[in-house]
Amino acid sequence: MTTIAIPAPPPRREAAPTGRVPGNSGIWVGITCEFVEFAVLFIVYFVARAHFPEAFEHGSERLSRVSGTIITLLMVTSSFFIAASVVTMRAGQRGRSLGWLVAGLVVALGYPVAKFLEIRWNLAHGIDGEAGIFFTVYYYLTINHLVHATWGILGILWVLARHVAGAYSAAEHSGLEALASYWHATDIIWLVLFPFFYVLA
Repeated sequence: MTTIAIPAPPPRREAAPTGRVPGNSGIWVGITCEFVEFAVLFIVYFVARAHFPEAFEHGSERLSRVSGTIITLLMVTSSFFIAASVVTMRAGQRGRSLGWLVAGLVVALGYPVAKFLEIRWNLAHGIDGEAGIFFTVYYYLTINHLVHATWGILGILWVLARHVAGAYSAAEHSGLEALASYWHATDIIWLVLFPFFYVLA
């Protein structure tokens, strides 16, 4: 009696891991709206600059580049600390993650303080919203950014409270990732605003 050899089934191939977007869909809707809003404001900036080139060429010379640089360093440093909080949380190091998040909050709080001092310096030097088209656009965009950063700081406080309560783990920390994504987006926008107003003369 002959036997019929049944060919072995081909080895199963493991499905390739799919990429995962950090955070949640809600925060990315918010980030998209933020980018669209500032894209419109950047168009306003370039239209105003095209119509009043001399005002924009000389306007940045009157601003405090020290203040702009300090704000930039605060934003970049706080983003790094919050990113470190996410990385350590993914590694299951909850204590270190919490420490990095506290550091990110402390540095982030320096931004509104630095902005307040900068505005006081501006007003003392006659730089207000009526000092010319350059400063009107400058105040509108930078204060708008400060509002978004304030929302981010409130988000840090909320995530910090949940972190302390033990809401995050190495397996589930989407809230922390959502915060980091929003704060990085706000940081990116400032990195565009900084050369527009403080550097390009």
